[in-house]
Parts: sequence; C-alpha cells; structure tokens
Amino acid sequence: MSKEVAKLVSRKWLWPVVGILVIPLIWPMLVPRFYVYILGLIFVTALLAMSLNLTIGYGGLFQFHHGVFYGVGAYAAALMLTKTSLPMWVGYIAGPIVAALVGLLIGWFCVRLSQLYFGMLQISLGSLIWTIVFRWYDFTGGDDGLHGIPRPSILSSPNRVYYFILLVLAVCLVALYIIVKSPFGATLQAIRDNPQRCAAVGINVRRHQLMAIVIATFFAGIAGVLFMVLERFVSPVLLFWTLSLEIFIMCLLGGWFTFAGPMVGAAIIVALRTFVGKYTEYWTLILGVILILLIFFLPEGVMGYFVRMTNQRIANRRMANKERSQI
Repeated sequence: MSKEVAKLVSRKWLWPVVGILVIPLIWPMLVPRFYVYILGLIFVTALLAMSLNLTIGYGGLFQFHHGVFYGVGAYAAALMLTKTSLPMWVGYIAGPIVAALVGLLIGWFCVRLSQLYFGMLQISLGSLIWTIVFRWYDFTGGDDGLHGIPRPSILSSPNRVYYFILLVLAVCLVALYIIVKSPFGATLQAIRDNPQRCAAVGINVRRHQLMAIVIATFFAGIAGVLFMVLERFVSPVLLFWTLSLEIFIMCLLGGWFTFAGPMVGAAIIVALRTFVGKYTEYWTLILGVILILLIFFLPEGVMGYFVRMTNQRIANRRMANKERSQI
C-alpha cells in the first residue's frame, strides 16, 4: 500500500506538494505585507486547531473550551514581558508551560467525568479563568487587554516575525506527527474507539487522556505566544468560549480524523472572516451554509474526503492489477 501511495503521489501530486512546501518560504517576496500577515495568522490558527484535534479527533475527548489555553499561553508570556524584567525568550518559553500546567489542573478534574459532562465542566472552569482575566484590571488590563508588548530585536520586521512563526509551526507539526504515529497516539485512538475494551486489557485510560490534554494545551500555549508575537497585544477575547467554538468548526470543516484537516479548516475560516468580511458583516451566514452542505455531502470534512477518494483509487488500482495478473 505504501508503494502505491508513493507512486500515486509522485505522478499526480508532485508539483502541488512541492508548491505547498515552497510557497510559504517565498511568500513575503511575492505579496504585500497585508497578505504576509494573513498567512502568518493562518499558521497560528492552524497550530491551535491541530492541538485541539489531538484530543477531540484522535482522543475522542469533548474539549469544548480549548481556546482558554490559547489565551492562557498568550497572557502568561505577555504578563512576563510587561510586568517583569526577565529576558523575552523566558516569557516565550513560559507561555506554553503555564498553559500545559493549567491544562493539567483542569484535565485532572475533567477526565473523571465522561462525554458531555467532561465538556460541560471544562467550559465552566474555562469561563472562570476568562472572568478572572476580564475583571482583574490592575494585573491583566481587564477588557482592554495588554498592548504594545515588546519584541526582541531579531523579530523587528514583519517578515522576520512571519519566518519565526513558520519555523515554530514546522517544528510543532513534526512533533505532533511523531506523537500521533507513536504507540501513545495509537493507544489514544484505541481509547477513542472503545475505552471500555482498552481498560479491560490493562490500559490506564484516564492517564492517557490526561497526557493528551497536557500535550494539546502545551501546543495551544505555543499558538497563543505566536499570536502575541504577531499582534503585540492580548485581550480576553482569546479566552472566550466563541473562539473555542470556532476552533471546533475548523476541525470539523477540515476533517478531524485526519492530520492536516484542521490546517485546511483554519485556512478556510480565516480567509472567510478576512476577505468575505470586507464585503458583508454576515460572513458567518456563509459559513453556516458551508457547514450545512458539509454535513450532508462531506461529513468527513475536506481532507477526509480527499483521503477517502485517494484510498478508493488505490484500492481500485490494486483490484485492476490483481485481475490483470490472473488473466
């Protein structure tokens, strides 16, 4: 199967794959600054969506308030940069670590519940964190947020910020891919499909689920730090439940049982919000129509449909080769 996949990719999809890899590298040389910023925002949002997909797609966990960890990572780094005299890179490293610690604390309570109750408790605890950030004016800036967050001199230009985000995204994608393809990732998918059977054969289901939450929140914290670097401000909107719903829709739209699906969903949502939003304030109506059509015609998402069609073509080709060999 792997040889046939490689052959199919090498014949028909060689140039698109090369374009996907090369275009981001030369993007700042081809387009105005605004489009460099938009692609950088897509990269940040894609990393956030893929971190959610680790728990909700591969782990089957009802991670309904994942955006709160995105905001925690951004705020942790921003507060360290604005309230202390520590080096900037310490703040960048502290962001995802604090997000993972908060994920560990919330996850420790949530994994003891099942299905919908898991999601409800996480929404409640996440909303509590949002309320603290929103009301604590002296420390977090309240609903005004924190503005003018400094950057290191190495990130003094928009192009440098873009390449920094691209580099971090590439490293995170490799790390997430290794995690998904590891024995831990396989166990996580088994727990998603049948947690009772996994528990019966001796797998510690809660421990694996908690580990998945911590890993996912760590990468969400990295995305939050990248957003802070890109925008140079943070606000309580990053922790609000509507952002978590938007991330969930990205996974659903792109295909939450595929690795690259959330990236596709993030690109579609950010593009709709940016370009369609310039002409009408009802871009969410267009998104709703797309989601309705998706549920009816592409329930597996965009990338899920692509994977299914590719596997079907490979199966048909194998069947044809088998029939020819028997003649």
